[in-house]
Amino acid sequence: MNSGKGIVLIENKLTEHGFYQCSAWKHKGSRSRPGNPDPGRCDHPLEVSRDPSNLCHQSAWGRRYWEHLAPVVNWGILAGLPRCPAAQHGYQLFRQQALAEGIASSGKYDLVVSAVAVDERNEALDLALQRSGINGVREWSSIFEGKSRFAVFTHQQWVAWVREQDADGNWSDWLLYVQERYGLR
Repeated sequence: MNSGKGIVLIENKLTEHGFYQCSAWKHKGSRSRPGNPDPGRCDHPLEVSRDPSNLCHQSAWGRRYWEHLAPVVNWGILAGLPRCPAAQHGYQLFRQQALAEGIASSGKYDLVVSAVAVDERNEALDLALQRSGINGVREWSSIFEGKSRFAVFTHQQWVAWVREQDADGNWSDWLLYVQERYGLR
């Protein structure tokens, strides 16, 4: 894309082991939010996506993720998952994907990207999603086929790109910092 307006939403992961479970999945209840009366509903992702107002407990809390994602879901992929992609290990990706799709549908931007920055040494992220039936973070894009795009890049790729672009040395302090702090070269 060489012209127009775009926005990139980036979930940044360094050492975390996953994308966390849905806050409503096994919620017992609190003063401000009712508990999930049937977490087993989440084990039927097709049904949840077709009737989120009755089957997704996030809807009871006023969160409308499925309103943005159900119209663009790949039914074949979703049918093969053991539970809602947000339930166990993909909540942050799910939430960001819904936001990206909502922004893309608004027509305000010509390009909307939901991205994840990962450390290439962090194998735990892929393993967490595999336990949810998703074959690693790069496969997330196969679940939803909307207007927004999904991308994955590594911190190592980002640091290498900055180093290549920094002919004047303006970023040398930052490059030294991320190398010393995180081992990123």
